[in-house]
Amino acid sequence: TFTVEEAVETIGFGRFHIMLFLIMGSTGASVAEAMEIMLIAVVSPLIRCEWQLQDWQVALVTTMVFFGYMVFSIVLGLLADRYGRWKILLLSFLWASYFSLLTSFAPSYIWFVFLRAMVGGGVSGHAQGREENKQLVAICFNLFLSLGKVFWLAGSLLIIGLASVVNPTIGWRWLIRIASIPGIFLILVFKFIPESARYNVSTGNMVAALATLQKIAKMNGAAMPEGMLRESSKERRGRFKDLIHPKYLRTTLQIWIIW
Repeated sequence: TFTVEEAVETIGFGRFHIMLFLIMGSTGASVAEAMEIMLIAVVSPLIRCEWQLQDWQVALVTTMVFFGYMVFSIVLGLLADRYGRWKILLLSFLWASYFSLLTSFAPSYIWFVFLRAMVGGGVSGHAQGREENKQLVAICFNLFLSLGKVFWLAGSLLIIGLASVVNPTIGWRWLIRIASIPGIFLILVFKFIPESARYNVSTGNMVAALATLQKIAKMNGAAMPEGMLRESSKERRGRFKDLIHPKYLRTTLQIWIIW
């Protein structure tokens, strides 16, 4: 018998991992997320003038984006455990792109704040695909985890460059619409992203998990390990109260403060 982890180790690094890395990085999670998060920095001065906002009102826009991110990351994480990474990842991109486009039509400051909070909620779901992508790639080639940060930097530079051209000419509303394009494009290539084999195993769907692993092996030109696929030995899952256990409390507080 063999586990998903052992199968991925045997298959090794290849074309599938490169394709997944490029899709989730260049067209999706990293670039799109960076653009949506950094967008507020280049739009805030313009909405301040348009709606005569005070400092706290401008700051509230950014706060609400991350508030939406915080709240919905918990909700979407739980849903991903129940319904699968692929479905929640697709939902998150549809969600973020939809509300981002709506933001460009916001008639007032209140609507703008609400819609950006919803965008933050959608962006939080990107982590479901990003973490699965990291784990698949990291098993074979840890360098790709570092290279993934390049996509976030590219997204940040792209939105700043676009703002310098778009804002003075056709306005911030069009900047938001253009910034939605990477997320929309990812939806079009979603069929190339498989459901997590580990998720399928955890739900007892060995056939689907095996099909995913065989697809990866075929794309990489590698052989599957011999035997039957089995579930990994179950480990105790963490609970929230473990974070405040005396053993981990200091580390927990340090990480929370840093983030």
